[in-house]
Amino acid sequence: MAKKTKTFAEKVAAASELGGRQCPTCGEMYQNVQQVMSVKQKETNSWKFNQRMVAVCKCNRAEVLG
Repeated sequence: MAKKTKTFAEKVAAASELGGRQCPTCGEMYQNVQQVMSVKQKETNSWKFNQRMVAVCKCNRAEVLG
């Protein structure tokens, strides 16, 4: 039997139901963004990339994204 496919509207509705954390200051939902920083190591004189996930909202968008 064939698998039922979802319409675009059903996919959007399902994605919007997925909750997230909400900023207590501005009330906006957090967006998770991957922040990559390049750091030069002193010992080997080579470059290393530090990656971390950061939650961004209206309050800290300018600080994180630059």
